[in-house]
Amino acid sequence: MKKTALLLLAVFCFAKTNAQYQECKRSASASAILNVPQRMLTTGSNYDVKYHRFHWQIDPSQLYISGSVMTLFETKSNTNQLEFDLVSALTVDSVMYHSATVNFSHVNDILTVMLPATLPVGTLDSVEIVYQGVPPGSGFGSFNTSTHNGTPVLWTLSEPFYSSDWWPCKSLNTDKADSIDVFVTTDTSYRVASNGKLMNEIFNGSEKTVHWKSNYPISSYLVAIAVTNYAEYSDYVPLAGGDSLQVLNYVYPEDLATAQSQTPQIIPIIQLYDSLTIEYPFKNEKYGHAQFNWGGGMEHQTMSFVINYGQSLIAHECAHQWFGDLVTCGSWEDIWLNEGFATYFEGLTKERYFPAQWYSWKSQKISNITSQPDGSVKCTDTTDVSRIFNGRLTYDKGSYLLHMLRWKLGDAVFFQALRDYLNDPALKFGYAKTPDLIQHLQNTSGQNLNVFFDQWYYKQGYPAYQVNWSQNNQQVYVQINQTTSDPSVTFFEMPVPVKFSGAGHDTTLVFNHTFSGQLFTATIPWPVSTVEFDPDLWILSANNQVSLGIPSLSHPTTSFDIYPNPVKDNLKIEIRNQSSGQLVISDAAGKILLKEDAVKEKTKNISVNNWAKGIYFVSWYADGKRESKPVIIE
Repeated sequence: MKKTALLLLAVFCFAKTNAQYQECKRSASASAILNVPQRMLTTGSNYDVKYHRFHWQIDPSQLYISGSVMTLFETKSNTNQLEFDLVSALTVDSVMYHSATVNFSHVNDILTVMLPATLPVGTLDSVEIVYQGVPPGSGFGSFNTSTHNGTPVLWTLSEPFYSSDWWPCKSLNTDKADSIDVFVTTDTSYRVASNGKLMNEIFNGSEKTVHWKSNYPISSYLVAIAVTNYAEYSDYVPLAGGDSLQVLNYVYPEDLATAQSQTPQIIPIIQLYDSLTIEYPFKNEKYGHAQFNWGGGMEHQTMSFVINYGQSLIAHECAHQWFGDLVTCGSWEDIWLNEGFATYFEGLTKERYFPAQWYSWKSQKISNITSQPDGSVKCTDTTDVSRIFNGRLTYDKGSYLLHMLRWKLGDAVFFQALRDYLNDPALKFGYAKTPDLIQHLQNTSGQNLNVFFDQWYYKQGYPAYQVNWSQNNQQVYVQINQTTSDPSVTFFEMPVPVKFSGAGHDTTLVFNHTFSGQLFTATIPWPVSTVEFDPDLWILSANNQVSLGIPSLSHPTTSFDIYPNPVKDNLKIEIRNQSSGQLVISDAAGKILLKEDAVKEKTKNISVNNWAKGIYFVSWYADGKRESKPVIIE
């Protein structure tokens, strides 16, 4: 789903001229609160869903549904009843079991089916629920009707947990149906878009029944239909293995010419995603687009619903086929595994195909994320749907977390870890949670990423950097300080890129920043005139400053002073006001080079002409206190 905020929805569109694409993005707006009830959802813990067969009668001019859903299930325990999520606004006419009606109750949006006998664990069986009514249309409009150019259109959009607005289901991402058949009967003037592969259309007078079939596992919120007088055409994507993938487009007839000029953008997008991750996961069926009136897009499995064919929108929804559909977030707490990835891969299309837009894409993300000081990528309240789909945190900060991981691990390791994640048989065509991704990143990289995820995923805020620098002949000295926007993190550990320019030269050095105030030295054989922090925007940060001069090299401490600093031959240490103490000098790695106890002299002279160039720390321990001061040896 592209840039959404469930509960609160506003649409603002912008157009690019000269035959360029249009896009729509959404943001929270208190003026457009939708009907989003807090529901008690069944766990269905006593059975696994195996298959659904849907039969629906649909008239897109009427906000109404009638039909049946047959569910094949396998019992996980001895079972004499089954629970399904289904809003009480819909009327259940009957429940069929072995061709006979059985008793049921339908209270508080839970349909409970009473079986005539207890089924033992491991039993494969089925029930069929016949129902009808006016779906309430919660969330983004889970079941909606409208018009385009005067023609009726009906579509569904169930994310996150509103499938039960229009069909009896088990609203758990951790239980996917292995396959589905969708039969929709409607007027012959309409086409029906849905998941999987179009099997046939059977005509009966003024009506026809359209049959779609998918043999891939699918979550309940990804099941969808759209019905109107669509025009139809296909694009084809050459795949690396020599196959060709159909991209089936169902578009409003009045928008056909525009769509035909824009949908071919999907071809290089899919080829890019294939090359960075794994082959398109549903290639035996299709990919597709179906146009609807909602202000954005939704990644229904094998057929995204989109308001238009802007490059960013179709790139985002297509990325979900890997991140969200193939591997689905195991809980809404982990929604960033869907939306953070789709947002970042949308950005990767800018990097590859529109490099002039890549920097501004990153800059806009940073600006949005840092517009407020707090907030974690982890969704901390899965009962608040506007928090689940928070554009600043779930989408943008989630995407930038991935960008920083790519920087930290390098392209080869980062993308290989994603391939391993998507190919994991325990996750593929199933679900994942954040620790699953972390495990694959750590296994592939050999790095412990616990600190990174603790700071950037679980906790809140972002850093601000203060870079101070000076140059003495060919030696450049850099001190990097950091403050944070939220007290949950006192310091963000990151490799920090700094660009040095001057005399017609430039170079970018990367400093492993592990504490605020850390000093670094580097050899640059030309005069530096300009220093730039993070020139390519690898790090999520704001309010950064770069200044000439390093105050800590000239300001004395209250207990002792050291000079000259930098020093070449002899270092002088002057002790103030203590009768006795301990003097320690260590290098930047913490190795102790000099240690003297019970020092009483007010002045210490130390020869350092045989010491290696670099940063050292002079520490003075007295009266139960410790003070340290950096010194640079040239």
